[in-house]
Amino acid sequence: MNVVLVGYFSAKEKQYLTIMDEFADSVLALGAQVVGRFVQRRGVSDGGVRTMDLPYSSRTLVSAGKVEEIALVREKSRAHAVIFLNPLTDHQREALTGLFHCPVITSDDLRA
Repeated sequence: MNVVLVGYFSAKEKQYLTIMDEFADSVLALGAQVVGRFVQRRGVSDGGVRTMDLPYSSRTLVSAGKVEEIALVREKSRAHAVIFLNPLTDHQREALTGLFHCPVITSDDLRA
């Protein structure tokens, strides 16, 4: 099964690449093939520091531009699912499933 991975991080998190590598390793260990990886960081730019612990969007967690990037790679690679490292609300999961046209799960779902 081909999957796309997504991680959302505050600019305070300096080890985000290591965390994403560990996430990818855990997904590979379950037998999935990672065909895309995306990182959305918050608070990196000037003015973002005040809001760096908040989602870019309450509807999708990540920015609209990042959603478009993920959707394009998901479509081109024919990935079967998009897996978020971060927890998602039911509303976010529903919105993202509609936007990506595939199941959207989280790392918590993989542990269940």
